[in-house]
Amino acid sequence: MNPGDRVRVERGSVENEGVLMPSTTADHLVVKLPGGYNVGIDRGDAAVEVLERDVYDVEGTDDGEGGSTIEFDDDLPTVSLISTGGTIASTVDYRTGAVTAQFDAEDVLRAVPDLAGRANYRGRVVANILSENMTPAVWQDLAEAVHEEIEAGADGVVVMHGTDTMQYTASALAFMLDTPVPVVFTGSQRSADRPSSDNVMNAVCAVEAATSDRAEVLVCMHESSSDDVCALHRATRVRKNHTSRRDAFETVGAKPIGRVDYDTETVSFRRDGPERGETDLDLSPALETSVELLKFTPGMNPAALDHLDDAAGVVVEGTGLGHVAMDWIDRIEELVADGTVVAMTSQCLEGRVCDRVYDTGRDLLDAGVVEAGDTLPETATAKLMWTLANRDDPAAAMGESLVGELQPRSVPWT
Repeated sequence: MNPGDRVRVERGSVENEGVLMPSTTADHLVVKLPGGYNVGIDRGDAAVEVLERDVYDVEGTDDGEGGSTIEFDDDLPTVSLISTGGTIASTVDYRTGAVTAQFDAEDVLRAVPDLAGRANYRGRVVANILSENMTPAVWQDLAEAVHEEIEAGADGVVVMHGTDTMQYTASALAFMLDTPVPVVFTGSQRSADRPSSDNVMNAVCAVEAATSDRAEVLVCMHESSSDDVCALHRATRVRKNHTSRRDAFETVGAKPIGRVDYDTETVSFRRDGPERGETDLDLSPALETSVELLKFTPGMNPAALDHLDDAAGVVVEGTGLGHVAMDWIDRIEELVADGTVVAMTSQCLEGRVCDRVYDTGRDLLDAGVVEAGDTLPETATAKLMWTLANRDDPAAAMGESLVGELQPRSVPWT
């Protein structure tokens, strides 16, 4: 028997029927029940009968180097599925009862048969980690992989990524990669063993977006709690704003730039952006990783800045228009004098920093702090890593919009 077979499993007086799923251990069977939930069964205590073979089957070949190719129709576009791990590419470890990242891209196609017939797929695994373990080094590996896939002829790329740090990785790739085709990040708030999982719709909509005419780095996730539309967010303007809702991701300061209708399979955009083929493929993967994101809180000891003496850059989440306590300013001035780029962002979700309104802000500017406008703190962190490694004047670049991360003015909901 193989994953994808429909089976009947008897264990004592309990009988279950369902589809056999991949298991994280050789000692357990994983069966997806008709209601959508998965059940883990100790293999040694179970009698198994195969009722139907290959209920879910995707033909493919393994290239031996962590990649696979799944072909459906030569007339369809080619989409590269790149897996980094996360809930969309995860299963339940019935040894521990926890969700763990396990699937490679080919397994995702088995788990989401709705993807069949939409494109020819190439699959590769860059990492197999939950997103809290993501690092700038993996961002670089991912950017290299995306570049290679596009160079090899992919008409679009879908990156499967854990949702917790997706906004960091997506924004980092937006700075590192000039792309002539869509690069679409997607993930899942709820694992595939749950009936309320969002993995199928998010994956399908991401593939539809990857074959669209928009050529930039996007994030594709549920627009609402219903299974009807996925929102398309610009990678540098998106933020995860809820821990568990399926519509956790929001574009800050505006509406999402596009949407994918799940029922009609149509992709639409409400704002202009780079079109397919108009940008030459290019990669600038260098990053200066000695950058910290620091959130100011009332009464915070300025000694918190002492560990930043050797940092190349610091992004500060200040209050309101971009403020910190007065007793921080001398310490910040010392950091700047020693060569550290200090960029100011705001803890507020809407609006931009402006350090010319109050005395504190003016003193910060005199100390050498750079205003990052309405750039999101997470995006500003990735941007500062990139500009320090790729721009002659990274401080000036932090005040410029490079890939849509800094809106020209704050006009909400346009």
